[in-house]
Amino acid sequence: MISAAGPLLVFDGGCPFCHHFAALSELRGGIPDLQLRDGRRDHDLRRQLADRGYPLSRGAIVLEGGRIHHGAAAIQWICARMAPSGPLLALLTPLFADPARARRLYPLLLGARRLALGLRGLPEDPDQSGVASDSGGRVSSSSRFPEIGPP
Repeated sequence: MISAAGPLLVFDGGCPFCHHFAALSELRGGIPDLQLRDGRRDHDLRRQLADRGYPLSRGAIVLEGGRIHHGAAAIQWICARMAPSGPLLALLTPLFADPARARRLYPLLLGARRLALGLRGLPEDPDQSGVASDSGGRVSSSSRFPEIGPP
């Protein structure tokens, strides 16, 4: 089980945009107890999430309160709870705090991620597994998180 005391943001550390957003969310976002995990480096966590239908290649993941938020839903969850203190977060927060707007705009973030990874010579899918399932940004409720241990 996850040993996180608060919400856990799983992001693609190979993507400079994802890494920067995650760092800003933790440092300046004002979300109590937010923890970060680089899903590209944490192979076990990434595999367990992908096995449950939440591939990192399709977007960031937030685990909180027995729920899994994936893709646009993860970014929307973060932005809806942020108290932005920097200019980038002040721009992103209102854009992505609304669920419908987040779903419409999220493909632009995935495109920027794809471009950044390509420029860095990194594959879009860290496992190159061809995982085709996409949660479509859904939020999953369960009585507990999937069996995921510490990094």
